[in-house]
Amino acid sequence: MTELELKYGCNPNQKPSRLYMADGSELPITVLNGRPGYINFMDALNSWQLVKELREATGLPAAASFKHVSPAGAAVGLPLNEVEKQIYFVEPDQELTPVACAYIRARGADRLCSYGDWAALSDVCDAATATYLKAEVSDGIIAPGYTDEALEILKSKNKGGYNVVQVDPNYVPKEQERREIFGIVFEQGHNFFKLDETQFENIVTKNQELPEQAKIDLLISLITLKYTQSNSVCYVKNGQTIGVGAGQQSRVHCVRLAGNKADNWMLRQHPKVLALPFLDGIRRPARDNAIDVYISDEYEDLLAEGVWQETFQTKPEVLTAEEKKAWIATMQDVALGSDAFFPFGDNIERAFKSGVKYIAEPGGSIRDDHVITCADNHDMVMAFTGMRLFHH
Repeated sequence: MTELELKYGCNPNQKPSRLYMADGSELPITVLNGRPGYINFMDALNSWQLVKELREATGLPAAASFKHVSPAGAAVGLPLNEVEKQIYFVEPDQELTPVACAYIRARGADRLCSYGDWAALSDVCDAATATYLKAEVSDGIIAPGYTDEALEILKSKNKGGYNVVQVDPNYVPKEQERREIFGIVFEQGHNFFKLDETQFENIVTKNQELPEQAKIDLLISLITLKYTQSNSVCYVKNGQTIGVGAGQQSRVHCVRLAGNKADNWMLRQHPKVLALPFLDGIRRPARDNAIDVYISDEYEDLLAEGVWQETFQTKPEVLTAEEKKAWIATMQDVALGSDAFFPFGDNIERAFKSGVKYIAEPGGSIRDDHVITCADNHDMVMAFTGMRLFHH
């Protein structure tokens, strides 16, 4: 296939719309089911690059959950513990393969933002992954292949309309890439830079100890940032993103946004949240929304008389501000990546509140000394990568 006609562009009024190769060659993608749209393919092609690079950098199966051309979550296929299974809605008898664990982690990073996501897998989609994905609200998936059983499961999703795309894993884009904005052609070299552990050789803090798991987590953060709308930062813990702050004009706002998401991820594991007495039959999206309100400052909207009865069997106890602060304070060994340098130490101070221990950022600010001092004050390990990762 050399050309694929789309229903419309970013918005329904933007017609006609199509995908094609400028040189007339065949597209490196095949639609196996459904009818993906313009934004679907933007998510698909960005997310595929992310998981492909994660696989190459870590040697582990990788997955991503994309929304509006930025990742809501990304992860590698490490095993899930019992609490993670609970907060990610994994059934007790559900089969868990490495690639399934990768997607479950990616989806679980920020379940509200992953609602209606585009999924990406670095490896062949198996039945275990397809079974989990079938129960989630999702627009589509891209992978290098599908088992027969997985494809049948996915084809039955969304009344048979679920978007399933297969990508040629050997496809390599041309050296130069082009795009048009307002009728004007932009051209640049494709970002072929490969991120690996050599990015962490220039450790600038007093603490020089960077464990292997921290290196994996920092790689995940940087590769995720490479395909996240800038400005952006990414918090990672145990092989998965737990907070992505994308598209902010101020770096500290990125750090706060992503840090708040990381805090919410942690709060989902609080005993009071795990024990919430949901009514039978409450669907996953409704649970996600209820948990998000419950752990927020707007919890009274959920627990008001006449309201809580719509969600819970009994009225839950309030999760107090003091309890939340104390629980978040137990977070530790979190990794943080930034797509550009930190201009002020306030970024470090905010990151510390969410348990950040390891940082990777390009360096190059006129205030690098101040930023390093702030990291030293909290016994952090910080590496200057020397590589900016803007993506637009």
